[in-house]
Amino acid sequence: MADTTTLEHFRYRIRRDAHGIAAWFKENWREKRWFRWVASLGGAGLVVFIAGWMFLASGLPDAETLVDYEPPLPTIVRGYDGEIVHSYARERRVQLQYADFPKKLVESFLAAEDKTFFTHGGVDITGTLGAVVDYATKMGSGERAVGGSTITQQVAKNILLGDEYSVTRKLKEMILARRIEGVLTKPQILELYLNEIPLGRRSFGVQAASRAYFDKDVGDLDLHEMAFLAILPKAPERYGRKKNEALAISRRNFVIDQMVSNDFITAAEGAQAKAAPLGLKPARSTVPVVDAGYFLEETRRELMARFGETAEDGKNSVYAGGLWVRTSLDPELQTAARDALRGGILRYSAGKGWSGPLATIDVSDDTWQSQLAASPLGINYKDWRVGVVTARNGNSATIGFSDGDTAPLTGLPDGLRAGHVVAAAPSGNSYAVRTVPEVSGGFLVQEPASGRVLAMQGGFDSRLSDFNRATQALRQPGSTIKPFVYATGLDQGMTPASEVPDQAYCFYQGAALGEKCFRNFGGGGGGVHTMRWGLEQSRNLMTVHIAMEAGMPNVTRTFEKMGIGKYENYPAFALGAGDTTVMKMVNAYSALANFGRLHTPTMIDFVQDRRGKVIWRADRRECSGCNMAEWDGKAMPRLAPTGRQVMDPRTAYQVVHMLEGVVQRGTAVRLRALELPLFGKTGTTTGPTNAWFVGGSPDLVAGMYIGFDKPRNLGGWVQGGNTAGPMMMDFVKATRKRWSDDPFVAPAGVRMVRVDRQSGKRVFDAWPTNDPKASVIWEAFKPDTEPPRATRQDEIAAKRNEILEMIRRGRQASAREATTREREERPGDFVEEQGGLY
Repeated sequence: MADTTTLEHFRYRIRRDAHGIAAWFKENWREKRWFRWVASLGGAGLVVFIAGWMFLASGLPDAETLVDYEPPLPTIVRGYDGEIVHSYARERRVQLQYADFPKKLVESFLAAEDKTFFTHGGVDITGTLGAVVDYATKMGSGERAVGGSTITQQVAKNILLGDEYSVTRKLKEMILARRIEGVLTKPQILELYLNEIPLGRRSFGVQAASRAYFDKDVGDLDLHEMAFLAILPKAPERYGRKKNEALAISRRNFVIDQMVSNDFITAAEGAQAKAAPLGLKPARSTVPVVDAGYFLEETRRELMARFGETAEDGKNSVYAGGLWVRTSLDPELQTAARDALRGGILRYSAGKGWSGPLATIDVSDDTWQSQLAASPLGINYKDWRVGVVTARNGNSATIGFSDGDTAPLTGLPDGLRAGHVVAAAPSGNSYAVRTVPEVSGGFLVQEPASGRVLAMQGGFDSRLSDFNRATQALRQPGSTIKPFVYATGLDQGMTPASEVPDQAYCFYQGAALGEKCFRNFGGGGGGVHTMRWGLEQSRNLMTVHIAMEAGMPNVTRTFEKMGIGKYENYPAFALGAGDTTVMKMVNAYSALANFGRLHTPTMIDFVQDRRGKVIWRADRRECSGCNMAEWDGKAMPRLAPTGRQVMDPRTAYQVVHMLEGVVQRGTAVRLRALELPLFGKTGTTTGPTNAWFVGGSPDLVAGMYIGFDKPRNLGGWVQGGNTAGPMMMDFVKATRKRWSDDPFVAPAGVRMVRVDRQSGKRVFDAWPTNDPKASVIWEAFKPDTEPPRATRQDEIAAKRNEILEMIRRGRQASAREATTREREERPGDFVEEQGGLY
């Protein structure tokens, strides 16, 4: 009852006082003219203030969005082992939590930017009034006034408003700051600020800036380094330059003094910090941990196609989504592949002279340094650098680099001119011109069991050319395509011991094209040999006979199923006349090693969003029962095999077994010295314009080629065995511990039978040996296709044919000498393959 009486009393007092105020206002309004003026002006001002507030506040972003704010973050790329190898970033950004920031670092920023941060409500009235006075004094001068913004206001500007210079923006900033203080705690505001503040050198946030300026993490910074970072928000581009070092030290010391006056540090600590040098590291471009530019660029393209490039394309975009990408990149294999391809390119190019400039820029003014720095050109080979010839006078010249350094240049080619961008290497107190080879090539390594690409090199250096010759260059594969012709023959009933004529083959192409004949080099026939011998020695005519007997539609269908390419039913395609890529050839050979099961090549294993959730993975198989809390006593869960079965596993093994003979005694015999169970095939296209090798082991398959981007003759001596084969040799030697000594295993349904290597006849009274040239070998057959036992009549016939062949060769010796020039001009068939008679 007492509470009700008290409430009624207050209501009465309010009504009475309100009535009294209203009466006082009416009386003064009626009797005093000046009061009416003052009240009218005050009312108008209030209306304008309310209208202005509503105008400014109505279109502002919602401060609540900062609660779940996700800053743009770069995509981090990891290798197969989980180690970070690269990042896709246009800005340096690293997110930390508030607890990760050292206390002295936070205090440095408070001393420099907002010492009353923990006591104001978003706006510092004193600082704001000072900014108003400064703005008034500088109005019309063109100078930018001091902002007077609190840390909360800077968060509003950097994240929600932008950096427009106007009074309107400043008012909006103040309104938003008040709202932000209502939805975020002080530590949350500081966390946003320290992660988002732009600090120069393309760095956003203190961790990224710490790395950019001092090459340290924030937890390792010294006090004077923390104070330097705290001065950067005012003018990062000014304080971060070496020419303004004295100005930066002065401002840094001011911040240290403020920390002393605010009792953040002692006077002794401040004096010690002020005595330290600035200690900035020179600005440097981001260099990947592993030199895998072609692999990383191919991965970037795939990610952009799948998730988009910028934040406008979606929350998981490459340059803003903060993705974590696990790739199949193997740094060790990548380095070896790069070095092997470069080694082959340099061996071929040795002694061929200067190939010309990498590019040309204008050196008539002083902008050459910025032009060079803005170009993507670079090189990561030994101590070579890319620079521009700034001047040439006779036998003397000067070279300039992107960092502004200049030096004398020696070893000048005749065609060198000012403005030419060239590669150069240190030579005493000067630099000497180096030749970047004009010829190029591609190299790719794959895991057969999964299709994962482990290494990729698409040229000499991705900084010189981003054209990826491992995936983008369409090249004729030459004889590397022959194993798939032989596989078609095996599927059509032939065996590795089948006898095939090594003789001219002619067929009628129609009224318009007439008759087409394939002949051996020098004409004539080469007898009849086993299919194995034909593949080991890469005989073109035997390949054509096999293709026509198996049916060219069947052959081209095999090419298509293996992912090599889709071609017309012409015999020339059986010799490698069609275009394909290194990746396609390696993937097809991987299917051979994987018992005929073909995968889609992948470079990305899985992708996680910024919170670690897997949003895409290459292996989409489900494993039911793999996450059981307890074993149920049943058989262990097993994943289904991946890939598509595109070839009979027995056929695939038969081809691999014959390709092992190519390494043991055929066109790739130089690889026999590695003493490993390897299979593979060399290839050389007409010209020759391309030199290939593709092959490997049960665990690793590699493929490579050398050739000019605009195909032209490499030189008559170039063949796959002597040009691409040594690259494979270098690659295996550099990664020897990664290659197993375990042999290829035959699948179910294959019978291993002893045969005579030359005749293909079955042998019962002798055993194979480790000698590659042994007369008896193990051969792989499908059931009921084994050859009969050799007879005495077979031996007599073979000896007779051998004698007749020797007589024929003797009679033809003089004829060959007389027609040497004619043979050099005619396309032919070498024992070390000349593919593509077209």
